[in-house]
Amino acid sequence: MEIRREFIYTVSQLTQEIKDLLEEHFIDIWVEGEVSNVRVPPSGHIYFTLKDQWSQLRVLIFRQQARDLRFTPEDGLHIICRGRVSLYEPRGEYQLILDYMEPKGVGALQIAFEQLKSRLEAEGLFDEERKRSLPLVPRRIGIVTSPSGAAIRDMLQIIHRRFPNVEILICPVRVQGVESPFEIAQAVRDLNALADVEVIIVGRGGGSLEDLWAFNDERVARAIYESRIPVISAVGHETDFTIADFVADMRAPTPSAAAELVVREKAELLRSVQGLNLRMKGCMRQHLGFLRDRVGQARRGLIDPRERAERFWKHLNELSRRLSSGGHRLGVEAQNRANSLREKLLYRNPHERAEGYGLRVSRLTRDLSGAIQRGNWERENQVRQLVSNLDNLSPLAILKRGYSITRKFPSDEIVKDAQAVAKGERVKVKFYRGEILCEVEESGLP
Repeated sequence: MEIRREFIYTVSQLTQEIKDLLEEHFIDIWVEGEVSNVRVPPSGHIYFTLKDQWSQLRVLIFRQQARDLRFTPEDGLHIICRGRVSLYEPRGEYQLILDYMEPKGVGALQIAFEQLKSRLEAEGLFDEERKRSLPLVPRRIGIVTSPSGAAIRDMLQIIHRRFPNVEILICPVRVQGVESPFEIAQAVRDLNALADVEVIIVGRGGGSLEDLWAFNDERVARAIYESRIPVISAVGHETDFTIADFVADMRAPTPSAAAELVVREKAELLRSVQGLNLRMKGCMRQHLGFLRDRVGQARRGLIDPRERAERFWKHLNELSRRLSSGGHRLGVEAQNRANSLREKLLYRNPHERAEGYGLRVSRLTRDLSGAIQRGNWERENQVRQLVSNLDNLSPLAILKRGYSITRKFPSDEIVKDAQAVAKGERVKVKFYRGEILCEVEESGLP
């Protein structure tokens, strides 16, 4: 069978035609599936796989579209997304490029809220230990809110009614929209730059989750966390909760409630002061009565100074008498002791003791001299005896009795046997006085 080859595609040509077909027929489509294998490289693009029970599809979200997402895709999240199909030519793989996506069944804003809440809570921004109490009577209050909303009017009315003297500093901001998180965070920082602001209220009136979303922004949360001034979060109604509520030092269910929390009624404070004044007067009266009783008891215990002086004089005379008697007794005892010491001193007269020691030294000197002489005489006799013994044992003494010592010449070897020398050898004979050199004429004679 003949195979016709009218046209042969290269891999690139075939891939390009497939790409054109895909991009032409799947320009704008909606796809539903489960997210898995999410990757976010340094480029800022988001890559993941969208799958169902039977198939899977590669998905790409470019960095620009990723910035506009309300939430971050996570593994296991079921989403509905919109995009176009394209083909990645170097690998020959088709992929879905997304422009929009939302979680199925749960709103994107709710997902974003839970994700940010979990992350900030893990960082410790919600810890109760770091939250501070509000000042009892703040002199200056900072309010961050919209200047045209009903919330600011309600707060001003309540604060002025409860405590007209307090000073209020309003930082006008937009409380919804793209720029509102930046403005709210910057307003909190600006109030912290002032030295006399003692408490800050951040809030707005009620609205939908989208309307309140500025207070769920991470920038606002971190600005409240970094504030050195206590912050009250007053966003929406009592049932509305935002990230700002969790980070703030105190949450108020409404802006009006925040105004009531930040200042107490002046009349109530005056009543408290009056009550404290009455309690203080009562305590002072009680204390003065106690002191009065103590003074009375002390007065009753006082003695007439003249009587005390008479007692002191009597005591002084008694001490003087005892001192005189004691002094006489001590004088007698000292005299007796001195006499006893004088007798002992006479008994131990240094001159007499020195003469006795001198006689004793003279006697010991004579004994020592005699002992030394006897010792020297005995040692001289021993030395003479030893010298006599040495002389008797000396070879010279033997030679003196007529003996001689014969040595071979020139080796000086002593000859002990006549057989040790041969005829013609020379020997040297030592006498008591002098030596002679001889030549052996005959040896071995009996």
